Amino acid sequence: MLGKTAGGLFWMFRYLERSENTARLVEAGFRIALTRPDGADDEWASVLQTAAVAGAYQARHGEVEAARAIDFLLRDTTNSSSVLSAIASARQNARLVRTALTREVWEAVNDTYMILKETLARPVRPRDLPEVLATIRQQSALVRGALHGTMLRNDIFDFCRLGTFLERADNTARILDVKYYVLLPSISQIGSSLDNVQWETILRSVAGQRAYRWITQGESSPMGIADFLIFDGRMPRSLRFSVSKIATNLAYLETGYGTRLPSRDQIDVLKARLDTMTIERVFEDGLHEFIIDFLADIARLGQQIEKDYRFLG
Repeated sequence: MLGKTAGGLFWMFRYLERSENTARLVEAGFRIALTRPDGADDEWASVLQTAAVAGAYQARHGEVEAARAIDFLLRDTTNSSSVLSAIASARQNARLVRTALTREVWEAVNDTYMILKETLARPVRPRDLPEVLATIRQQSALVRGALHGTMLRNDIFDFCRLGTFLERADNTARILDVKYYVLLPSISQIGSSLDNVQWETILRSVAGQRAYRWITQGESSPMGIADFLIFDGRMPRSLRFSVSKIATNLAYLETGYGTRLPSRDQIDVLKARLDTMTIERVFEDGLHEFIIDFLADIARLGQQIEKDYRFLG
C-alpha cells in the first residue's frame, strides 16, 4: 500500500475517534457543572486542559466561560480538535482514500459530516446539548459499524484500527492525568472523602460507569477506578486494551508485509510494561509520572508508525 493511503486511513480514524472523545468530555463537563454551579467554570477549564486545547482557548477567549468553552470544543473551526474540525478532517482524509473504502464506510463518513455540519451550524443551547452529543456518538458508532461490517481484514483495516486505538489510548491517559491527578495529588489522600460525582465523571468520560459497577458490585475507590482504566483488558477504552489492539494490528502488518519494523518493537516494550506493572506500583512511583511517560511513548509510537509506513510518501 502507498504510504499516503496508509496515512489517510490512519488519520481518518484518529479524527473520528477524536470527535467522539471530545463529545464525551463535553458531556462529562456538562453533567458535573450541573451539580456544581459555583465551580462550573473550573470544571470547563479542566475539560479544556484534558482536550489539550486550554492554551488555544485562552488565546482566543481569555477567561473560561461555560458557553464559550462548549462552543470552542464543538463548533470552533479555529480549534483543530473541535468536533466540527475533526469530522471535517476525517471526511477530507476519507475522500483521499475513497478507493480503499467500501461504499458503506464512505457513505457513513460523508453522512456523519453532513449531519454534524447541520447540527453544529449554530451555537448549541444548553437544553439541546444532550441530544446533540448523543447524535455525535451515534454517528461515530455508525462509521465503526460500517467498518466492522463491510471491510476486509487486511492492511487497510489495520491502519484504520491503529488510528482508532492510538487516539483512544492518548485520550484515556489525558482524562486520567487531568481529572484524577488534579483531584488526588498525593498517595496520602487515598481513601479521603472526595466527591463521588468527580469519580463518576471520569468513568462517564470513557463510557465505563456501568461496566465498572458490574465488576465492583457498586463499590468504588480512586485506586480501583485508576486500575480499571489502566489495566483492565476487558474495558475497550482502557490503556491495556488499546495497547493490545495496536500490538495486534502491527503484528498483522508485520505478517502481511513480511518485515518487522521499529514500531513493532516499541509496542512490544509498551505492552510488556503494562502487563507487568500493578496499580500499587503506579501509585508508589506516581500516577502523574506514569501517565506522562505513557503519553510520550504513545506519541513516539505514532511518529514511528508514520515513519515506518512512509505516510508522507
